[in-house]
Amino acid sequence: MCDDCGEEERLNRDQALGALMLVGSVLGIILYGWLVYSFPIIVLQVTAFVAAVGVLGILAWIGWTMATTPPLEPIEPELAVPAIEEETPKPSETPHG
Repeated sequence: MCDDCGEEERLNRDQALGALMLVGSVLGIILYGWLVYSFPIIVLQVTAFVAAVGVLGILAWIGWTMATTPPLEPIEPELAVPAIEEETPKPSETPHG
């Protein structure tokens, strides 16, 4: 991204990217529908396989992260802090009334 681009130019670029994503998604849905209609068994098998690989891949990544992360240092409990008692004014500090 350029630093000297105006806000309007960035907005237009974002809008163009959003429109491209919208059109690509709609075309992907249409293509997938045609493929499911034309080759139902293989497309559904591939879809299920990709979904399973995605879920199990994320679980494997979480497991790897948990297995390779060193344990946290134990948190020591804080010592009880004595409550601050209100000091009673000394006789010399009391206002005369």
